[in-house]
Amino acid sequence: MAVIDSDAHVLETEHTWDYMLESERPMRPRIVPTPNDPTSGGESWLVDGTYIGKARNVGHDTSKAAREMADIEARITHMDELDIDVQVLYPTIFLRPFTRRPEVELAVTRSYNRWLIDIWKAAPDRLRWVAVLPLLTMDKALEEARYSKENGACGIFMRGLEGDKRISDSYFSPLYEEAGKLDLPVCVHSATGSFAVHDYFIDECGFNKFKLAVVGSFHSLIFNRIPEKFPETKWAFIEVSSQWVPYAIHDYARRFERNGVKVDKSDVLRRNKIWVACQTDDDLPYVLQYAGDDMLVIGTDYGHNDTSSEILALRKLKEEGGVPQQVVNCILDDNAKALYGL
Repeated sequence: MAVIDSDAHVLETEHTWDYMLESERPMRPRIVPTPNDPTSGGESWLVDGTYIGKARNVGHDTSKAAREMADIEARITHMDELDIDVQVLYPTIFLRPFTRRPEVELAVTRSYNRWLIDIWKAAPDRLRWVAVLPLLTMDKALEEARYSKENGACGIFMRGLEGDKRISDSYFSPLYEEAGKLDLPVCVHSATGSFAVHDYFIDECGFNKFKLAVVGSFHSLIFNRIPEKFPETKWAFIEVSSQWVPYAIHDYARRFERNGVKVDKSDVLRRNKIWVACQTDDDLPYVLQYAGDDMLVIGTDYGHNDTSSEILALRKLKEEGGVPQQVVNCILDDNAKALYGL
């Protein structure tokens, strides 16, 4: 049985942007000191006039060289120590909105993806990655999705909100259709791309800014029957635990049943090809009544230090998960393979 970490992170470095074209260099993210901003940890990325805290959400149970991928062998060695066979890599800088300009988004995301491609090439059987697309320019986003698929990507990164659009917006239909053709799941990670929402909750913790946007996007997708329009497309909701699944499905079912449409709550995720990343402290026996054995995955949030981070999550699930070993095996192995096409 393989053990797959379905949500691990890389922390971007100045090297991440070395892949930008010469003409794009003025748009390159820069590291700047921000000692008066406690939410930044004293250091930030400056991207197109936007400050993004760099030094706060850092998991110090990982080495700097491993979380920043400066030493890929160190990352692999740590994975071996944690009994992890494969990690699926997600970004850090893109968890927040960073630009409104399509040309900046294209330059920065394209360079990030090229960095991840080089990381994947160094350990293709151990390190897979989720592509970040220039969603403000749909034709370029589709091109980047195809290129990423050819170079080791196993998913497409999205945030609960993307700019001024909900992810149920028809603007994204070409992307969802292409994702199905490429067998790349649309992975909605705890994050927001909306400046309005991010800034409205600027002085609060990340719950309203990042997590509720993802839960709401799940409800919007199934309520508007978006997965039914793209039957080949897989979906995932990552780093928001799974405790919300019964609530969201129950609300969705009540709204449809008011109009005489019967909903099998235990089949909503499976029918819509939606996987959800759980946490070890979730009430898994309860969640499994709605998710079934085959639609949950789990991650460590490797490299970060927030409410979802648990470096030993996969080992703890095996030893203390409170669910049958068969279900544990599905969460750690079979379900992750099915989601990411591993």
